[in-house]
Amino acid sequence: MSVKPARAKALSVEDRQSMILDAVTPLLIEHGQTVTTRQIAQCAGIAEGTIFRAFDSKDNLLRAAMDRQLDPEPFRLELAALDRELPLEERVRAMVSLLRRRFAQVFALMTAVGSMGRPHTHDVAHEFTVLLADVLAPDLLRLTVAPERSGQVIRMIALAASVPHITAGPDFDDDELTALILYGIIGFPTPPNAPC
Repeated sequence: MSVKPARAKALSVEDRQSMILDAVTPLLIEHGQTVTTRQIAQCAGIAEGTIFRAFDSKDNLLRAAMDRQLDPEPFRLELAALDRELPLEERVRAMVSLLRRRFAQVFALMTAVGSMGRPHTHDVAHEFTVLLADVLAPDLLRLTVAPERSGQVIRMIALAASVPHITAGPDFDDDELTALILYGIIGFPTPPNAPC
């Protein structure tokens, strides 16, 4: 007598939606809005009909995927969780890395899909700058500019370095950007009364 394998536990609607959204994001970057529900189903390892039970339509699925990727809250939590006990250089590198990953993902999606998600109604850029300033605050005495201004500079440089047609040359890595942010292109300024 053979024993039937136990059926996998049924997923909740939210878990099924999350699984489908995980599968669709890389496909959106690759195919844009021309991605098919068949491709999505194959990538998620589900039947195509499951997509429509979870999202009603392909448009609703694509909108939900964009909303999820553009939602600033998970990124805000990552920034807020940065360890203030790390040396300044490591904190700045972590900020650069997180910002570049976020910008690259958003630009890739916007390039592939266009504007589909709900626009944010508050100033997310300012909130992120304030968060970056908070991460820098333990080293206030080492900074030559206010933490919020430093956060703004870090954000601008990470943003510019995440857009290929702005960099227009070899890619920057996170270590190089961190060094440029912290030490500039000439290192520490020479004091006015230093011997030549």
